[in-house]
Amino acid sequence: MVPSIQPLYLGIDIGTSGCRLAIIDGAGKQLCFHSSPLPASTTDQNRAEQDPLNWWQTLCFLIKNKLDTSIKQRIVAISVDGTSASLLLCDKQGQPLTPCLMYNDCRAISEAAQIDNIAPTECSPVRGPSSALAKLLYFEDQHITDAYHALHQADWISNRLTGRFGVSDSNNCLKLGYDPVAQQWPGWLLNRIKNPSLLPTVAAPGNVIGHIDNAIAASLTLPNNVLIVSGTTDSIAAARASGAIRPGDAITSLGSTLVVKIVSETPVSLTQYGIYSHPYGDNWLVGGASNSGGAVLLAYFSLEQIKEMSEQINPEYDTGLDYYPLLGVGERFPIADTSKQPKLSPRPEQDVLFFQAMLEGISNIEALAYQRLIELSATPVQRIFSVGGGSKNKVWQCLRERKLERPMTIAISDEAAYGSALLAREGYSKRNNYK
Repeated sequence: MVPSIQPLYLGIDIGTSGCRLAIIDGAGKQLCFHSSPLPASTTDQNRAEQDPLNWWQTLCFLIKNKLDTSIKQRIVAISVDGTSASLLLCDKQGQPLTPCLMYNDCRAISEAAQIDNIAPTECSPVRGPSSALAKLLYFEDQHITDAYHALHQADWISNRLTGRFGVSDSNNCLKLGYDPVAQQWPGWLLNRIKNPSLLPTVAAPGNVIGHIDNAIAASLTLPNNVLIVSGTTDSIAAARASGAIRPGDAITSLGSTLVVKIVSETPVSLTQYGIYSHPYGDNWLVGGASNSGGAVLLAYFSLEQIKEMSEQINPEYDTGLDYYPLLGVGERFPIADTSKQPKLSPRPEQDVLFFQAMLEGISNIEALAYQRLIELSATPVQRIFSVGGGSKNKVWQCLRERKLERPMTIAISDEAAYGSALLAREGYSKRNNYK
């Protein structure tokens, strides 16, 4: 008896600096991973733009040149993640009419002020000039003719794969104003937008939205029956990749900033702290971000110095210094205080003690952040997955485990593309419900 060929799942992560692909099998084993850089964003003061056609060209290059034909012929489903709140307008056929205003584009200052006046107090994701909604209002003020769809980075790629435009997911649409609890575009938003028909149809992440377009399948040497599955944002894909799936699972991302999230049975939203909740399977991913993090360490020490000093630290003993490391004035979470001053003194004579005190300070902020989320009704933390560059520092991990009073759980993967591949697998498992 000839064994059946086992299906494979492709996850695509379109970021700011690169495009990444991950292929997994039905057991979740990653068979291959490939990446290629993207042209840098065009930036000017508070502007950050990218050309969507560069994403498509890079993606096609990777699929055509990095994936073996034997692998490609086993792919049955694809899902895409992208940067949150990165938005563009396109025509009915999906041709971009604008550059994509990236997640860190903050030009929509006056539009953000308008949103503050009309959005309900619990709608923290839409606030600020970098929100997708502020960008949409900015686009509308430009009177762009032939605009038919407002799409996020992940939407435009997944829609182009199907050849049908105008579909997004509830994670990407959160910063565009979508209400994930009521599962609809709210009335206050529809009344404010000049052309509500620009808003995409919203699917939950991990649901089939169509088959791959035949012409695109042929050009990429992919099967013409591949399912395209609704995706998510890069941060949510990374959370899925870590292995955090059940209520009480938490994820700390130690990058330039400190971000903490809890898989919660109940959603939490509080504008004061910039806390909001993403739909996450049958639960919610509740999170907040501090202004503290690895960027503070790098402002004082090089990576080589950090490596050398980490080997000299005994994580079982505290320096006794009570630091609150910040690059500048102001904190958003777990303390909401726009005037909060950095606390990095007194400074010991030994650099290693100064460095250790900063690690302790960031660890204390992490512990307070989880305490704050639980106080606000998030599900209590059971286990913590650690991702990001700082998670690779073993001494810091030991110090954090002592502060948090629980061990860190090793993440399955720290690649968002892997999380998107899991979504593709999830969508394929639901194929019998697809019509």
